[in-house]
Amino acid sequence: MYEIIMNSVDDTERFAVTLAKLLEAQDTITLEGDLGAGKTTFTKALAKGLGVKRTVNSPTFTIIKQYEGRLPFNHLDVYRLAESDEDLGWDELFYGDAVSVVEWAHLIEQDLPQNRLAIEIYRIGDNERRFVLIPSGERYEALCEELMK
Repeated sequence: MYEIIMNSVDDTERFAVTLAKLLEAQDTITLEGDLGAGKTTFTKALAKGLGVKRTVNSPTFTIIKQYEGRLPFNHLDVYRLAESDEDLGWDELFYGDAVSVVEWAHLIEQDLPQNRLAIEIYRIGDNERRFVLIPSGERYEALCEELMK
């Protein structure tokens, strides 16, 4: 487990862009945090770092939005699936050629890849956030080590 304190939105954006440069096809990042913690802000900056030109916003009502960049980018907000056992083709999403970010990932825990990077975001002030990175698998452990340099 790794922790990083972000003192501003700019810190969050820089971190997300740095992470994006290290990502590869089939990488999965899960995001958890209270409403307003910064999950979508982080995701927008990550998409920018992946070279996505379109405006990225939360897919709350559509569940999945897909974008083109250096790598295809899947942005999922599965909050609305809390009471559902619907299979939305998870294998095609997570094991294709895209990077995937899943907000409210605990709601589809059983469908997620075993190896992934979980990020929990906690508000600690008006602008400060605590990011807790929990890597699962060697790839994500190495990714976290690189991010901490």
